[in-house]
Amino acid sequence: MSVLALTGATGFVGKATVDRAIARGHTVRALTRRKQPPREGVTWVEGSLAREDSLARLASGADVVIHIAGVVNGSKLDFIHGNVDGTRNMAAAAASMGVRRFVHVSSMAAREPQLSNYGRSKERSEAEVRKSGLDWTMVRPPGVYGPGDMEMRDVFRMAKLGVVILPPPGRISLIHVTDLARLLVAMAETDSGRDIYECDDGVDGGYTHSQFARLVGAAVGRRRVLPLPMPRALLKFAGWADPFFRDSFAKLTPDRAAYLCHRDWTCTPDRRPPSSLWAPRVATPEGLAQTAAWYRAEGLL
Repeated sequence: MSVLALTGATGFVGKATVDRAIARGHTVRALTRRKQPPREGVTWVEGSLAREDSLARLASGADVVIHIAGVVNGSKLDFIHGNVDGTRNMAAAAASMGVRRFVHVSSMAAREPQLSNYGRSKERSEAEVRKSGLDWTMVRPPGVYGPGDMEMRDVFRMAKLGVVILPPPGRISLIHVTDLARLLVAMAETDSGRDIYECDDGVDGGYTHSQFARLVGAAVGRRRVLPLPMPRALLKFAGWADPFFRDSFAKLTPDRAAYLCHRDWTCTPDRRPPSSLWAPRVATPEGLAQTAAWYRAEGLL
């Protein structure tokens, strides 16, 4: 089996990917900012995406890099440093250490870079991978959820109360974190490259925001949930207000509000990975029920 070097290994998607890689018999080298407890099959490499020495150590001896780390909330400069510069640094380290393959986790936001600083930074991160000279594959996930996720917790809490405040009408695709982790490891295991995939739960056309709210309601045991779409102007105002009231705990920022106002964040069917490589296994109603159960167990609902 291969040696896989991971960034973002201590995050939500990264943890699931480490689990999957170990289950498949791979050895993992994982970047971390803080000391981590020992784990069989994992070598922790302390450092950051800004430190070329630590990235070289991470990539040394690796067959494949899976680059998951990125900035999802912050200023324009934060996005540039974390998503653009960090990807450039990691790709350069991989090339210098003779890594044969680079798997890059982008975002559907890269399809519409004009909408947000985040989307623009992810588009630029993809450009860094393309010009790296490496054998690469990229994936643009939709909304990722599952046990351990904290980004969608507010939606589950609102659903429990029976009213879910939503962005303006639109559609989204979803994917369970274990399915995404399976895809990332499968991409690391194959030699076919230079493709950009979009992945989801296999439901063509995804879900309207209201359908998603009702699915979350069912997951938390509410028979009826009132979806409450916000007007675009009000959502943008909330994007300015949330950081003021919740500071670093804010989940809605002006940049994210601009992103959420877009009407179509669904997977493009002809960009899905080939079935010979991967197919989703977790149906969204089942996955949302798992997530709700995890929130309850952790006292987060």
